[in-house]
This record gives sequence, C-alpha cells and structure tokens, in this order.
Amino acid sequence: MTAPTRHTTLGTRPIEPRPPTRPLGLARRQARTGLAFLTPWIAGFLLLKVVPILGSLAFSFTDFNMLHPERVHFVGLQNYWRVLGDGQAYYGLFATLGFALVAIPVQLGLALFLAALLTSKRAFGTRAHRILVFMPSVIPGAAIFSLWLGFLDPSTGWLNRLILVPLGLPPYPGPNSESGYNFYLLIMALWSIGPGFLIMLGAMQAVPDELHEAARVDGAGPIMRFLNITVPAISPAIFFSLIINLIAVFGGAALLDRSGALGIAPTSAYDGYIYQTMFGSSQLGYAASLAWVLFAVMLATTFFLFRTARYWVYYPDDEEDQA
Repeated sequence: MTAPTRHTTLGTRPIEPRPPTRPLGLARRQARTGLAFLTPWIAGFLLLKVVPILGSLAFSFTDFNMLHPERVHFVGLQNYWRVLGDGQAYYGLFATLGFALVAIPVQLGLALFLAALLTSKRAFGTRAHRILVFMPSVIPGAAIFSLWLGFLDPSTGWLNRLILVPLGLPPYPGPNSESGYNFYLLIMALWSIGPGFLIMLGAMQAVPDELHEAARVDGAGPIMRFLNITVPAISPAIFFSLIINLIAVFGGAALLDRSGALGIAPTSAYDGYIYQTMFGSSQLGYAASLAWVLFAVMLATTFFLFRTARYWVYYPDDEEDQA
C-alpha cells in the first residue's frame, strides 16, 4: 500500500503522517495535577526561602533593632560601610574562608577515595557499603548535632572515656575551645559527604572500561590510570561537588538562620558573629548586611570558579563541537 501523495507546484510528494496528539483536555488535566503536587513545594520555597531572603535584604538598609522595632530608619549603605571598618567581621570572614579551604578539599578527597574504593572490581559488599556511606546524610541536622556533641563531650563523651584516655593520649578539650571547635566543624563536614559520594560514584561508573584497558595495555599502573584517566573524566562531577560544598559553607547566611539553632554552636566564625550581632546586640539591620557581604563573597568565588573551569574541567562535547 502506497502512501497518499500531495500535488504541489513543484510536483508530487508523499504526505508525511502527523504524530499523534493528546486531547487538549487530557493535557490540561495532567498539567493541573502536576501543579497540584508542586504547590506545597512552591509555597514552602516562597514563604520559607524567597520571602526571608528579600526581607533580610530590606533589613540590611535599615537600623532595625529588635528591642525597638518602632524606631526603624532607612540608612542606605551605612551598614555596608560599617562592615568595611569592622575588624571582628574581617576576622570571622577570614576564619570562615580558612575553614572552607580545609573542609572542602577534605570532603572532596574523601568522597573521591570512597567512590574509587567502592567501584573497584575487587571490592565486596559494595551495595551495603554504599548505603552505609550515604545513610548519615539523611539523618536530620538536629539529631546529628546532638549525637556529635554527646560523643565529643570532654567529661562524659565516648571519645575521651573510651578512646583517647585509655590509650594515654591527650583528652579532647571539647567543642567550646578554639581547637576543639574547629575539629568539631570538620567532623560535621565529613559526616555529610553522602551526596558528593554518590555524584563521584555515578561519574566513575560512566567512565568507559576501554580507556582503562588501553592504558593497562600501555603499561599504566592503577595510580596512573586513576590520575590520568579517571580524574579528568569525572572532573565535571568534581566541579559540581565543589560548587555544592561551597554553597553549603556560605550559602545559607542570607537567610539569617545558620547560627545557634536549638542552642547549638554556629557553623562558622562568621556565622557566630552574625548570630551575636542579631541576638546579642539586637541589631538585625547590621546582621543582615553582614550576611549579604558573606553572600557576595560566595557569589564572587563561584563566578571565579566558573570562569576558570574551562582550564581544568574536561567536557567531551566541547571537543566534538570544535572538531
């Protein structure tokens, strides 16, 4: 059976069958159903994220004091000029940057090591181990804070009573000391490497085995294959994890909700200064400007990483386009 033809001024050509279309009423019902399922998330995003962010931006241009809310005045950029001359803000900012320079590489390195270990053909029980690595990431934050505060307690914690003191090692001073607090923050950062681990794991599983086989034939050992084949091939995943970890360190400050939750220590020195300014001094306007300065630093750092990514992130599609 031949296809029907259509006569045109240039001759005859077969009529191409049209793809089946869904009834308009069905498409609308499906769209409304999808929107109904998305409505709770959209409402939560608007009320719990967008509105607080815009509110903190508005407060940053005022001298809002929580003890005297009726005396609020618009001060323009005065709070931001005050940040530039605040030595304690500089100390908190550089301490936070220093923590990020230590915590983020350790997070990426540990996630990369575990992903490489659990993608090895010689590993056993990989499914159970992958679940165990990711499981801590789904535990609520309040439970994690309480768990580690109890474990690291200098008087009753298991770290001193069952590990350090029996081995004759110096006891842990506790999260309230400066050195102990930095160790506590690092432990908390390493506790949540599950998402980064899954990203690295998926990227490694997508690396073609033919590349490793060719390198093995050429005499490359496991370390050389990992550094020269695996790492460049998964560099987009490493870059994505880097951005996610950077946002985790800096990104929540604009919401003014990152410090002192449930009486727990702040997540960085700069967060602690924001918390002290907002609740200790009741200067909500100045605290909001401090938060937005940190957000600007994070934004500039992220922009710099995206601009330099083309020099160290490998995208096969770019080579195909150039070819």
